[in-house]
Amino acid sequence: MNSGPFGHDLGHFTAAETLGMETALSAARQGVRGANPLVGAAIIDADGTFLAIGYHRGAGTPHAETDVINRLLGTGVKRDLSAATLIVTLEPCNHVGRTGPCTQAILDAGIGNVVFAVRDPHQPASGGAEVLHNEGINVRMGLMAAEAEDLNRQWFVAVREKRPFITARLAQTVDGRIAAVDGTSQWITSKESRQDSHDLRARVDAIVVGTGTVMADNPRLTARAADGSDTHHQPLRVVMGLREIAADAAVRGASGTPSSPDRLGDEDFLALHTHDPAAVVRELQERGVGHLMIEGGSMISGAFLAKGLVDELVVYLAPTLLGAGIPALTDLGIGTLAEAQRWEWDGTTTGPVEVLGPDLKLTLMPAKAAAKDAGDAAGSAAAASTERG
Repeated sequence: MNSGPFGHDLGHFTAAETLGMETALSAARQGVRGANPLVGAAIIDADGTFLAIGYHRGAGTPHAETDVINRLLGTGVKRDLSAATLIVTLEPCNHVGRTGPCTQAILDAGIGNVVFAVRDPHQPASGGAEVLHNEGINVRMGLMAAEAEDLNRQWFVAVREKRPFITARLAQTVDGRIAAVDGTSQWITSKESRQDSHDLRARVDAIVVGTGTVMADNPRLTARAADGSDTHHQPLRVVMGLREIAADAAVRGASGTPSSPDRLGDEDFLALHTHDPAAVVRELQERGVGHLMIEGGSMISGAFLAKGLVDELVVYLAPTLLGAGIPALTDLGIGTLAEAQRWEWDGTTTGPVEVLGPDLKLTLMPAKAAAKDAGDAAGSAAAASTERG
């Protein structure tokens, strides 16, 4: 069987290549979810000996292919890699972003063979396999494709829907409250959980809250280091809702001067006069936001979840009971247990459960059936758009 110039007959993959892909997938799980997919890579010699293992650590860091090549050749030692095989969980990219194209790194290293699991659906990065093939590299695809697709299934959904990867963050009591009856909420979770949340803020491109949260808590929404200073990268601070935000609100900060030079000229603060999550997502996609975090309150978080616009759910759970107060989520429009949203524990990076001081950090992703439904819906919408065109 062939797909264009690239063979994907499973019989053409050796046991050493299969072990290499299993190793690359394990390495990929050490990365962090976000605007970029989790990607791992390995280089094996002609006899199947492992030469190096690498993975992508997040936006702005070397891609997995470059990382594994650097691990092997970082000392500057020259070696003949024409018989070696680079095994990677996603098609090597062929574009210049924050880093250079992986195709060029592979060519510069003189690697003669490349095996990858699945195509890169992201249009700016795709096409790397053809480039390598045209340069005389032996390229094959399809090894452990199902496992590689599943590892990044929500990233694939976001790419196909042409929207940012979306993380929702909740900080709540054991009984699901984000504030007491009188509205007090500082601080439900521990300083360890709050710092972890700041670390997450420092990785995302934008944070969304509602006008109610701004008026109740007057948050800054900046990403801060353990000593309280602002981190180098700051997310775009977005407030959605119909009420006006006061001129002296902390969320406005020093508006007008981008604090993150990689954000292509966006200001630090943006007010979007809408209650529609889809409208917010479209606007931020157009502004180049690749990773969006929803911080609430309960109405905003509930609205994004109800629309199926959450790819990752991070819950900081404090060992505290309130009994009454503001719930973490408003009505999701679910009337019976059969309609319940189903989620799965995410075993990547730090694992699905992490202890942070007295709190637990829970990391979840939509269950496979939910991801498939979202992908099918996106495909149907694209097909309908094509037919209308």
